[in-house]
Amino acid sequence: MPPTTQQTATTIFYRNIRWLKFVDRLGKKGAGILEYLGGLGTMLVQTAHAAVTRPFYASQVVAQMDDLGVKSLSITGITAFSVGMVLALQTAYSLAAFGGKMFTGRVVAISLVRELGPVLTALMVGGRVGSGITAELGSMTVTEQVDALRSMAISPIRRLVLPRILAVVIMLPILTAIADVLGILGGLLIAVVELQLTSQDYLNSIWNSLAIEDITSGLAKTFFFGLEVAVIGCYNGLQVEGGATSVGNATTRTVVFASISILVSDFFLTKLFLAL
Repeated sequence: MPPTTQQTATTIFYRNIRWLKFVDRLGKKGAGILEYLGGLGTMLVQTAHAAVTRPFYASQVVAQMDDLGVKSLSITGITAFSVGMVLALQTAYSLAAFGGKMFTGRVVAISLVRELGPVLTALMVGGRVGSGITAELGSMTVTEQVDALRSMAISPIRRLVLPRILAVVIMLPILTAIADVLGILGGLLIAVVELQLTSQDYLNSIWNSLAIEDITSGLAKTFFFGLEVAVIGCYNGLQVEGGATSVGNATTRTVVFASISILVSDFFLTKLFLAL
């Protein structure tokens, strides 16, 4: 039987209800994203103001550089060394069909210095450091230690956030430079042991192809990556409400958001540096 006018009107009504619910959920999600980005921007402005005014906790910056930077050297170094070995192996077998095995060092060095070194180092540091910052500040927030600082007229931004942001921004380029060297050495190991190349051929290939612009563009990205990781980690930690479960959720959110921001910003930074 064909549907009646009442049945057709009812169907249209429920479709409109579902559509309105979808628009409402989309609007709430968009408002939440804008509020989150606004919070990040506000905290970044406050941090910039704290960086150029007194008091400045230099000892805290040094301590955070050791905790967040030096102690990340092992994970970033192992990652870069392993990636360099794999990259050399895969590149050599791919170029062997074209007689280009001698260019293995060039491909490994340029790939590491321009992209893989900065991005992988930032992801490793983001996973370790970003989650650690959020967990630490989140625990201080739920135990009211942050409120205690405010009651003593000590700015949490100046005392807790600024030292961590400066430490990550300073140490990430250093970690990336070390990772680049270790990755190239990993490729050298495979080139000599597995590919039967001489170390002189491998290093000469790198020396003749690697330009200073490749190195500077890769290291310049890490300042932005470090800023993203530190700001996201600090903001999520200070926004924790509740107990241990909220701290865990905020930590997971930091790792996800930091990784996405690194990968997305890498594309735009690459476009920018190629255009310069």
